[in-house]
Amino acid sequence: MTRENELLHRIKQGDTSCWEELVSMYYEDILRYCIYHSPDMETAQDAVQETFLKVIRFFPQYRNRGKFRGFLYKVASNTCTDLWRKRKNVEISEDMEFLETGFAKLEAQVNFQYMVRNLSEELREIVYLKFAQELTLKEIAMVTELPMRTVQSRLRRALKLLKNEMEGKV
Repeated sequence: MTRENELLHRIKQGDTSCWEELVSMYYEDILRYCIYHSPDMETAQDAVQETFLKVIRFFPQYRNRGKFRGFLYKVASNTCTDLWRKRKNVEISEDMEFLETGFAKLEAQVNFQYMVRNLSEELREIVYLKFAQELTLKEIAMVTELPMRTVQSRLRRALKLLKNEMEGKV
């Protein structure tokens, strides 16, 4: 049994002290995800907090099938969409710096943010979830509510576009 599954089991049994550890396991990943989908750091932090509050509030209805991480990203996605709708008049800064450790490494390696910015939203989301968040194709399908084959084909198309851009063919 993984540590995540152990914590989920203990929470189901009423041990609410496990929430802190479970949240800390995913906090940075969900924050990076919310930063990507938010116009500023404050909104991203609000989205993270709201994500975990929703997960805690609706946990009694959650059925653990070994997909908690995907479930968490789906809640974060919905939360970011809701917050974005509420604050749609705020524009995303083109020069927003992502100072989180994982993002800084990725951006330094391939200038990720710049290259991916030119992709369509549907492709950008899949590339981001795959490479910045390291979700599996199955988890991405769950988050985006797309069939796995669609996720695969969009990822292939995005990678081809990125490759062409890197080679100067665009």
